[in-house]
Amino acid sequence: MEKPVPDARNVPYGPHPRNVLDFWRADSEPPTPLWVWIHGGGFMGGDKSGVSPELVNAALAAGISMASINYRLSQQAPFPAPMHDAARAIQFLRFRGRTGWKLDPSRVAAGGGSAGGGISLWLGFHEDLAEPSSDDPIARESTRPDCMACTATQSSYDPNFIRSIIPGPAGGHEAMQLLFRVRPEDNDTPRAREVFAAGSPINYVTAQAAPVFLFYPMPNLPLTPALSANEGIHHPRFGEVLKEKLDSLGVECVLRYREDCGDCPDEEIPRLFAREAVQFLRRQFGMT
Repeated sequence: MEKPVPDARNVPYGPHPRNVLDFWRADSEPPTPLWVWIHGGGFMGGDKSGVSPELVNAALAAGISMASINYRLSQQAPFPAPMHDAARAIQFLRFRGRTGWKLDPSRVAAGGGSAGGGISLWLGFHEDLAEPSSDDPIARESTRPDCMACTATQSSYDPNFIRSIIPGPAGGHEAMQLLFRVRPEDNDTPRAREVFAAGSPINYVTAQAAPVFLFYPMPNLPLTPALSANEGIHHPRFGEVLKEKLDSLGVECVLRYREDCGDCPDEEIPRLFAREAVQFLRRQFGMT
């Protein structure tokens, strides 16, 4: 499957060289909903070009426009830079939707894989970062997505919390050390606990949280110390603890596992995520 050529490529949404996005508009006369894809890579790598052909084609076929963004990596700026860059991208897209791109600013989803999913959840749970009195019309737009659809993502970036739910080395993953500029030996200091809490999406969950679709392509392996760092940091347990909290507040959270696909081959997994995520978004956007 080939990825369509973007309608707009490398569009700047902010001042940093990585503040750029690609945009595909669904074929529709009325303004369309939008899905903003945020790449993964442990906050240390990745690129907007990594959005899969399955996702772009599924969204466009369903009448949902698509954007894929870059953001500052941890080597360039620590937390909260990735979250704030993604917030600005959503504001920019909402503004452009009103001023030429024919997007519906009241129907905007965020999503991503791994770290990109975590950024999406952070934005969907965090209070709105919009500045209503700003002289900048883009800054006046909402930063909160109306729903999220994510894969292989984390609901917390607190190493101490991660160790409490997932045994093995996941809690010491280097991505969090660089993101927060905290050495492992300093994890229990007041400054570390404060920044870990601020960077973890699950800590912002309220009854007003946006609905969530979560998909975990990695097998739901037993929670033992034998888990590798990669297996642990992408484990479905992140989704389970988030769903438990959202369920308790009456917020919709759809959680899907690799095992739900049965014996389907690995190459079917991206298509399954694309299909089910788009179905979820269409329902949230009132398209079904």
